[in-house]
Amino acid sequence: MELKYDNVTISGEVATGKNTLLDNLKPYLKPKGWRFTSGGKILRDFLKEYVHPLSSKGGKEVDYQIDNRTKRLLKKGKYAIESWLAGFMARDFKNTLRVLLVCSNPALQIDRVVNRDNVLVEQAKKLIKERKEDNFRHWKKIYGDFDFFSPKYFHLTIDTYSSGPLETAGKVLDKLGYKNNS
Repeated sequence: MELKYDNVTISGEVATGKNTLLDNLKPYLKPKGWRFTSGGKILRDFLKEYVHPLSSKGGKEVDYQIDNRTKRLLKKGKYAIESWLAGFMARDFKNTLRVLLVCSNPALQIDRVVNRDNVLVEQAKKLIKERKEDNFRHWKKIYGDFDFFSPKYFHLTIDTYSSGPLETAGKVLDKLGYKNNS
């Protein structure tokens, strides 16, 4: 079965469902030879090879190395990669379906963090706010003043407040042109 795209990137902020979508795509795409990874795993693998314990200690060069690894994986094809910036990094890859996940209900994002990280509501609010602010500040220093989640970088934007986990996976599979022939 030929799909419309060779890769999928899944981007979005904290608790928008990136990992859930990645996991829900596996049963359909893994039998077709697809591989799955995350920006966090790419970073951890990179850091194992170098002395910097934190990416922020390495400056721009570490970010560029991680970006280059992500792009090399996409060039291989049959990859699904989730990370905040995966879609932005793949914006020039015509063969990559770029998916942006958003959650229009901040209370749901907070609830997801509370349950996932086993923290109190106030801690979850603080974590979400700090990660977003820190990430965007850091990325703007490195890449410039981009709107990293602009719809112009994505083929598909899904609100995970109104689209459940399986419905979200279905939308991505439809956009890929996946047909279940079993």
